[in-house]
Amino acid sequence: MEKKRMEETLEDKSEKIQPKAFLKEIILENFMSYEYARIPFEAGLNLICGPNGSGKSSILLALSVGLGQAYTERSKKLSGLIRRGEELARITLLFDNSPVNGKRPISGYNSDTFMLSRYLRRDGTYWYEAEYREVPKAEVVKILSSLGINPDNMLIIMHQNMVEEFSVIPPNQKLVMLEEAVGFQNYRKRIVEAQERLSQVLSEESSVLSLLSNAEQTLQYWREQYGKYLKRRELNEKKNYLKRELAWAYVTKTEKNLNSLNQELKKKNLSLENLARELKEIGKELDEASKALERLSSERRKLFSSLLEGEKEVGGFEAYLKVFDETSKKIDFLLGLARENMGKGREKEEYGKVFEWFLRFREEAKTLNEKLKEAKRKIENLRSNFSMVEEKIVSLQEKYVGWRVKEAVLSFQKEYLEREVGELKDKIKRFEEELNQQTLEAKKTGVRVETTRSIQEISEDLKVLGVQLASLADVSEDAEKMYRRYLKIFEELKQKSEVVAENKRKMLAEIEVRKQTWRRILEDFLGELNKTYKSTLSAVDATGEVRLINMENIGDAGLELTVGFHGLPPTTLDAYTQSGGERSTATMAFLLSLQKHVKSPIRAVDEFDVHMDPRNRELVSRLIISTVKSQPNIQYIVITPSQLPFLDVETNVIVVQNVAGKSKVKTVAV
Repeated sequence: MEKKRMEETLEDKSEKIQPKAFLKEIILENFMSYEYARIPFEAGLNLICGPNGSGKSSILLALSVGLGQAYTERSKKLSGLIRRGEELARITLLFDNSPVNGKRPISGYNSDTFMLSRYLRRDGTYWYEAEYREVPKAEVVKILSSLGINPDNMLIIMHQNMVEEFSVIPPNQKLVMLEEAVGFQNYRKRIVEAQERLSQVLSEESSVLSLLSNAEQTLQYWREQYGKYLKRRELNEKKNYLKRELAWAYVTKTEKNLNSLNQELKKKNLSLENLARELKEIGKELDEASKALERLSSERRKLFSSLLEGEKEVGGFEAYLKVFDETSKKIDFLLGLARENMGKGREKEEYGKVFEWFLRFREEAKTLNEKLKEAKRKIENLRSNFSMVEEKIVSLQEKYVGWRVKEAVLSFQKEYLEREVGELKDKIKRFEEELNQQTLEAKKTGVRVETTRSIQEISEDLKVLGVQLASLADVSEDAEKMYRRYLKIFEELKQKSEVVAENKRKMLAEIEVRKQTWRRILEDFLGELNKTYKSTLSAVDATGEVRLINMENIGDAGLELTVGFHGLPPTTLDAYTQSGGERSTATMAFLLSLQKHVKSPIRAVDEFDVHMDPRNRELVSRLIISTVKSQPNIQYIVITPSQLPFLDVETNVIVVQNVAGKSKVKTVAV
């Protein structure tokens, strides 16, 4: 349905030709062999005849140049068309611009006759005037296009030798001429315009895709950079966290160390207290021992003194007893002697006295011995007591020495501990200062992080992070901004590429619809044209057809004519297969078949009968007259060096002669 609507729209938009504007007159001034000439024209058949070299073809050339043709076979430069000896030439074309059904053929100009002039200078410059007002060529082309006139289209104006040359024109150019002649040029134009728009879209697509590819590559680069940037940011955040963790780990470690030191200080203070208490107890023991030693020493002295006295007493007793013993031995000896001599009275008496004394002496010795034993027992007791006291003194002295040693050791320990406590207090003070500083530094990194990891672990992680961050050191700080910018550009380009792709799809669809419409229009047209072409060929004992070729591509699409004479099968019309007369006859058959479809109000052909034999010339002439009869409102200009036979239609005959180098024109009504 959409395709049908598009086709209908395309057909509705096809160019609508304005009402017919016939050529009323051509005025030539200093143009080629014409010094000044006014050549009138009528609707219907205008026959220009005259001998060769009289200037017939110059009239058709003047018409083409006046209509805007820039290149001619007669002269490569327009300045070569100016009459010899003159500097300026003018061609003036007068068109019938009378209104038809209230509408003038040439809109914008209110006069019944529209005058178009073209001036040619010897220096190669030229200009146009429309109704005495200079106008640009673009406006002239616009006016003529509205009338369906193109001076460069040989199907509208076929100059001398073009009848024969038509066969060598490439098929694609023939098709363009046909489309233009019958008013189908807008179908091609719109396809070409659509293809140009498509080309622009494709160019835009290529540009956008190239930009998209570049943007994608750039985006990929910045995406990688952005990924690295995010990785670096993540690593930096982790690094900051690790720094914070490390800072608070130092605080934690210092706190633990400080706590350990305080615990140690507490233990050492407790040890000092214990040492002080022990020293105090030892002091008491030493004091008591000192007093006990004094007491024992005093007791020992006394015992020693008593022992000395007892030993002295024993010595005295022993000395006495020794004397007594010696005396007793002597007495005993003497008593023995006395017993031997006891016979004598006196001696007996004395013996008795001595013996009695000896007994007493012995008793005394016995008493003294008892005393000695008692003194020895006393000495033994004293010695025993002295030994006991001595042992006590030695034991107490040993204890005293031990206590003194212990006191010295404990005093040393106390002194050492006191020194250690002092050092600990100093150390604690330093740690407290360090802790305060570490806490201040840690607070700068952020809130406290409770961690069980060691400083070494955290430091190792920081080292690893440092290596990772070093590998990302060259990442731009603008990576995020550039990534987002190119992401936006990429998305915009992607969106644009989608829009362009959609435009491309629509353009391709539009072109395809336009091509289908163009092909259908041409195929339908050729269906009708072929009927006339075949009918026309049959009049000259020939067969053939007009066909389209290479329609897949509008640039290669072409028009091909086939013809076969005298019962031969049709072959492609070209410069090699048919004779010159056959080519001219086939070309004229095609032109005559085309006439009722041509939109231009003016059709012209110069020397249509070139190379034709008399029979074909007569047949083609009759066909021309028949065509004119069927289209009385069309203006035909036919140039021939000879008269057309059987002129049974009203004809404007223009006779051209060259007199003394100047072409003269005379009209004859037939």
